[in-house]
Amino acid sequence: MKVLIINSSPNKNGCTARALKEAQEVLNKEGIETVNMHIGSTDVRGCISCGYCAKNHKCAFNDIVNEAASIFEECDGLLVGSPVYYSGINGTLKSFLDRFFHSSYNHKSMKVGAGVISSRRAGSTSALDEIYKYFGISNMPIVTSNYWNEVHGFNKEDVEKDIEGLQTMRVLGLNMAFMIKAIHEQKEKYGLPNYEKKVFTNFIKD
Repeated sequence: MKVLIINSSPNKNGCTARALKEAQEVLNKEGIETVNMHIGSTDVRGCISCGYCAKNHKCAFNDIVNEAASIFEECDGLLVGSPVYYSGINGTLKSFLDRFFHSSYNHKSMKVGAGVISSRRAGSTSALDEIYKYFGISNMPIVTSNYWNEVHGFNKEDVEKDIEGLQTMRVLGLNMAFMIKAIHEQKEKYGLPNYEKKVFTNFIKD
């Protein structure tokens, strides 16, 4: 069992990384393998709606998005971390997630998803909601903790003092490991749910 961890902060070893590390250590302790990807200093362009992925099941731009999608095929969960930019996730992560979820939508069902946010003061919950939206339309159970999945601080030394935030990350790691194991056991016994073919609402007259 494996989790892909995405750190979208430009600061590879900053507040977001510190929060993710706390959850990662618990996942590893619980027997869950983890793979780390730092995308914060990567040039990730947005989706251009070219339709390439519909035919080829990967993005036309062969960059870190396709690399992550390939790794995620063998994973059971996705843990995404972002700093807060104007009460939202940063632009790099937005572009990454748009393309990651749109171009590789065929292998996410019943893989668990969790978001982690770091901020100096505010904007955390709205940024977290942005990440949850991607899981919510992809048949991905969302992992919660005993508080919003956030830490606070201007630098990672500040985060070390956020004992509630770090505890939240540890509980998140425990809950994520539990859900992955439970789903894995059910999948082994009964397989995945028998989903209907996806339909799209339209209002075009015959």
